[in-house]
Amino acid sequence: MAEPAFDDHHPPSSDLLDDCVHCGFCLPTCPTYQLWGEEMDSPRGRIYLMGLGLEGEPMTPEMVQHFDACLGCMSCVTACPSGVQYDALIEATRAQVERRHPRPLRERLLRRAIFSVFPYPKRLHALRGPLRAYQASGLGGLVRRGLGRVFPRLAALESLAPPLGAYERVPERLPARGTKRGTVGMLLGCVQREFFPGVNAATARVLAAEGFDVVAPPGQGCCGALSVHNGREDEAQSFARGLIDAFDGAGVDWIVVNAAGCGSAMKEYADLLADDPAYAGRARDFTARVRDVAELLAEQGTVATRHPLPVAIAYHDACHLAHAQGIRSQPRQLLREIPELTLREIPDPEICCGSAGIYNILNPEAAAELGERKARNVLATGAPLLVTANPGCLMQVAAALDGLGEPVRLAHTIEVLDASIRGLPAAGVGWVRAHEARRDPSQAVR
Repeated sequence: MAEPAFDDHHPPSSDLLDDCVHCGFCLPTCPTYQLWGEEMDSPRGRIYLMGLGLEGEPMTPEMVQHFDACLGCMSCVTACPSGVQYDALIEATRAQVERRHPRPLRERLLRRAIFSVFPYPKRLHALRGPLRAYQASGLGGLVRRGLGRVFPRLAALESLAPPLGAYERVPERLPARGTKRGTVGMLLGCVQREFFPGVNAATARVLAAEGFDVVAPPGQGCCGALSVHNGREDEAQSFARGLIDAFDGAGVDWIVVNAAGCGSAMKEYADLLADDPAYAGRARDFTARVRDVAELLAEQGTVATRHPLPVAIAYHDACHLAHAQGIRSQPRQLLREIPELTLREIPDPEICCGSAGIYNILNPEAAAELGERKARNVLATGAPLLVTANPGCLMQVAAALDGLGEPVRLAHTIEVLDASIRGLPAAGVGWVRAHEARRDPSQAVR
């Protein structure tokens, strides 16, 4: 007789499963249900499968396929009138899948390669030189077409890389300008640090301009977001412990994050390490101090002078900011404080862009459909600049706009605030991933 799908180590909670009344309010907001119209590829369908697993049904490849197809965008959590904690359910389920489901060799090798590189900033940094040389060669289109025919996942990965420019380092300590209002510890991240160093530099400048000493502990590593969101529990716990240690004794009032997925994971450390007697209390203290940068600025109020920035922007809600953390109004509030800036809303904002951590690498076809849908909705606003708060979203939407041949510029929310505080021209905000950027190195990320 086949073993039941789940073991006794934190299976999805039957009490949480019972909260779902299968009303269907989640269906219009679920990206995969919108793509395929399949009940088992909706939140309530996956909850039904989790229930079968708890009843003793085996974990079949078909069951795993439906769990793997979930982007983990948590749009259903926002839409659910019954308060179903789908986020906790899918994370518990994925941890079971990773421990108990033997994946095919190709899948194992792909995942091993991803998790051997992306959570390690030094390894990502080593890729910057070769990647910049490759981008300067102009071979991107030719290579992408060749890869697309034979290795679609590698083609997806190649298409996501942003144009790389000069590397900006954040100092270990940046003093506040004017009256000091507190001290913040800053997460540097992995992809953010190496592929979007300008975002980190802008974050430190804005925080200092707003009266905060900024501390960036040099020993910090990955926060574990990719690991926890993909069921790699032990690995995620190890990263979490390391980050808590790195900020221990830094003397900070808050720990600031500028990547939505990272912030979401760090706010879960108390749950992630609840069974660890040495770290449970420290994790609760750490989590209580974690803030998204927009969240902190809105919470504490802004004091730095904003200069006019005459530009229309389309603001994209990153899923792990809006749905997982409930941060929607704060970035909009900060952007609307900028004189002469016009904020335009994107149609169907609750539908994920298809990035979802590494989803666009593991499921390139579905991600590409979602990315194109998001890109077309961005274009419908007529805004020349797309603004969001997550590196994955920036890369995903940039690739989709590139595929459509549209030269929309992209920027992180904090880069827009930084440009306004510094009095920079609107034309210099952001970067372009489309064909123009490949011909003009001045359009690369700064």
